[in-house]
Amino acid sequence: MTERRKVLRIRDGAVSARPDTLVAEEPLEIRLNGKPLAITMRTPGDDFALAAGFLVSEGVLAEASDLANIVYCAGATVDGSNTYNVVDVRTAPDVVLPDITLERNVYTTSSCGLCGKASLDAVRTTARWPIADTPPVRVDTDLLASLPDRLRAAQRVFDRTGGLHAAALFDEDGELLDIREDVGRHNAVDKLVGRALRSGGLPLSRAILLVSGRASFELAQKAVMAGIPVLAAVSAPSSLAVDLAAETGLTLVGFLRGSSMNVYAGEHRVALRTATPQG
Repeated sequence: MTERRKVLRIRDGAVSARPDTLVAEEPLEIRLNGKPLAITMRTPGDDFALAAGFLVSEGVLAEASDLANIVYCAGATVDGSNTYNVVDVRTAPDVVLPDITLERNVYTTSSCGLCGKASLDAVRTTARWPIADTPPVRVDTDLLASLPDRLRAAQRVFDRTGGLHAAALFDEDGELLDIREDVGRHNAVDKLVGRALRSGGLPLSRAILLVSGRASFELAQKAVMAGIPVLAAVSAPSSLAVDLAAETGLTLVGFLRGSSMNVYAGEHRVALRTATPQG
């Protein structure tokens, strides 16, 4: 997950040369039943989980039995060597592939997202795990406020590089269930969801998803597709993420910093310990 590079270090006018630890970033091509589907820039590691999680968000996979196998593909270079940057996901014979995955090649980066009304319609029609936490998950503000510090404490690679995003799953009591790091927030979430899929853990109907940085539409979509009822982010959500959360019943919390936070949708899951806000 890391690589070493020489760097010229300047501190208070003093110059020195030294090696620095950087987070690795390489392309991963995801193939579906042998056909190229998407290329994402990711931090190597948990590649099979990343591919599986991506296909959950695309509405292709919903449970472990939908997945036949995942393999690295040899012959990714001219000399035929295996670079471990191409994976092929094979679905079970009875899995019906949605149209949105068949005719497009997607290039994703750490900042990309699906966009527009077509994506909202796709989420509405392909979500196989609707948010159905019965009884509803209830989290108080003190618990939510404690989660970013727990996320940060568990980021092992960030401590060495300072260059990774993270996503974590917590249960409704605030216990850490899983955490993944990657150069892209969307990849970190895919790795979490893919690991849950492969272990038979979907839907994540009693889980809280916390992401470093902002909450884009894409991350809200991934939460909805995995049946996650609560998405929290340490930075701002986008307007489309808020719209999707309101439409699907997702609880969306942004600017989660210290004891402060904004609840943009699904406030019925947040147990307030203060007086009801005015206005």
